[in-house]
Amino acid sequence: MEYFVQQLFNGLTLGSIYGLVAIGYTMVYGIIGMINFAHGDIFMLGGFAALIVFLVLTSIFAGVPVAVLLLLMLIVAMLMTSLWNWTIERVAYRPLRGSFRLAPLITAIGMSITLSNFIQVTQGPRNKPIPPLVGSVYNIGGISISLKQIIIIVITVVLLAAFWYIVNRTALGRAQRATEQDRKMAALLGVNVDQTISITFIMGAALAAVAGTMYLMYYGVASFNDGFTPGVKAFTAAVLGGIGSLPGAVLGGLMIGLIESLWSAYFTIAYKDVATFAILAFVLIFKPTGILGRPEVEKV
Repeated sequence: MEYFVQQLFNGLTLGSIYGLVAIGYTMVYGIIGMINFAHGDIFMLGGFAALIVFLVLTSIFAGVPVAVLLLLMLIVAMLMTSLWNWTIERVAYRPLRGSFRLAPLITAIGMSITLSNFIQVTQGPRNKPIPPLVGSVYNIGGISISLKQIIIIVITVVLLAAFWYIVNRTALGRAQRATEQDRKMAALLGVNVDQTISITFIMGAALAAVAGTMYLMYYGVASFNDGFTPGVKAFTAAVLGGIGSLPGAVLGGLMIGLIESLWSAYFTIAYKDVATFAILAFVLIFKPTGILGRPEVEKV
């Protein structure tokens, strides 16, 4: 039983990271109906931005408190990824917003490859390790809980609460929901649609940066291809929970994390990805919109 609870906690930690990235996918899809396949690479960029901040600060200032170091890593990573995603939206996606549906998809895949190769060229193809930032481990009832796991879960809960409040209780959230329902009508009612979409991309990038920093802290290594596998799994989480639903994205991320953790614990680790996508297929057969997704109503 202790081993099972331990794996549950590990799965919640990993699922929290997937959930943060999945929110970016679902927000962009919900507001403009497009999958931003470069979002996984934005997550990877966030990890590398945090890594560079860590290397610079530790080489210049010896003995920087870990809390200050993590805070600066998060802030710089969020700023950098927000700038990247804002630029991507303005340059690559906005001109194709009124084009046929495959054009933005092709552009998104192209941006993903561009970002991945950019990091490979500038930072090198090898993995970039860092020493453990947080090493404290607590033993509670035979269950080992590390401080970094607690940090990841707490930050995820706080950010999700903040984003839920923004989307449901602020003028920006009302503008986002109006743009999601009908862009033309929202524009006629005074909503700055272009600005709202750009802010949505920035918000998704900020969450991806936090996830990338947490991923770096949790595993202690960054690689140029980190955007692919976690990005695909986060997209799977968004689809599983119901693409376009913020609670669904979080729920899907937690489910993916738990599936991976429990499968790796009780079965062979080589097939954990197979199990994840098999369960996704099984759920979508019986509920094509995802667990919390709503059927799309086509406006005529």
